[in-house]
Amino acid sequence: MATQHSRSAARIMMAPAVFLLLVWMLVPLCMTLWFSVRSYLPLRGGDQGFVGLENFSRFITSSAFWPAVQTTLIIVGGVLVISIVLGVLLAILLDQPMWGQGVVRILVIAPFFVMPTVTALVWKNMFMDPTNGMFAHLWRFFGADPVVWLTDASVLSIIVIVSWQWLPFATLILLTAIQSLDSEQLEAAEMDGANPVARFFFIALPHLSRAITIVILIQTIFVLAVFAEIFVTTGGAFGTRTLTYLIYQRVLESQNVGLGSAGGVYAIILANIVAIFLMRIVGKNLDN
Repeated sequence: MATQHSRSAARIMMAPAVFLLLVWMLVPLCMTLWFSVRSYLPLRGGDQGFVGLENFSRFITSSAFWPAVQTTLIIVGGVLVISIVLGVLLAILLDQPMWGQGVVRILVIAPFFVMPTVTALVWKNMFMDPTNGMFAHLWRFFGADPVVWLTDASVLSIIVIVSWQWLPFATLILLTAIQSLDSEQLEAAEMDGANPVARFFFIALPHLSRAITIVILIQTIFVLAVFAEIFVTTGGAFGTRTLTYLIYQRVLESQNVGLGSAGGVYAIILANIVAIFLMRIVGKNLDN
């Protein structure tokens, strides 16, 4: 049992790390709030004074704002659906005894450790290139014209690329959860005549519900900020401009730090709304 002395010692030892973490988070946040209420144009005179909520009004009334929010939510939803469905299937498959099981698991998890820019370049040049890409050769093999993925199906392409990167994370979490499933419960259901589909939907899937909610929560927070994949592949064109990419355009391309900072505040608000909504779902799921 922890004593008062040991608890005080633990707080003292944790204090430096907590302080550094707060500084790491609060300094950029305070700077963002500061610039969001000022007109700051680095190449056109610098700080031009306090403008109040003008940057917020300009950003939200921009014709690009709501399409960017819609694209962001579509990408997040698509990535979640693909990674969870395929993650559950892969987790069940990897849980089965097979030759070289350890090597297969490493290969499945490996894409998660690849940098987003490298992932985007691989998909752009090796798979989705309309001339020399693998998909183009596959289409020609069946007598069809190759699809220009990053132009004709740009949002779907981004969803596929991001899903490929996050699928190993979902698979790893779900595999860990499915390995904790009581095998005796499955054997009892099989002896009672339950087929594999019934055992999956009534035993395995409810057991995975907590792991699925954790995957949804974590992936949503990170995928909301997807940027590198879009920057490398489409450059925000063809309907792939997300809220994060719109902020980048306002800050770096338009050189309007104040307007971009206002967009950053909106991005924080959107992320918190989604996080609170998902936390409620997670909380209800864990309570059950």
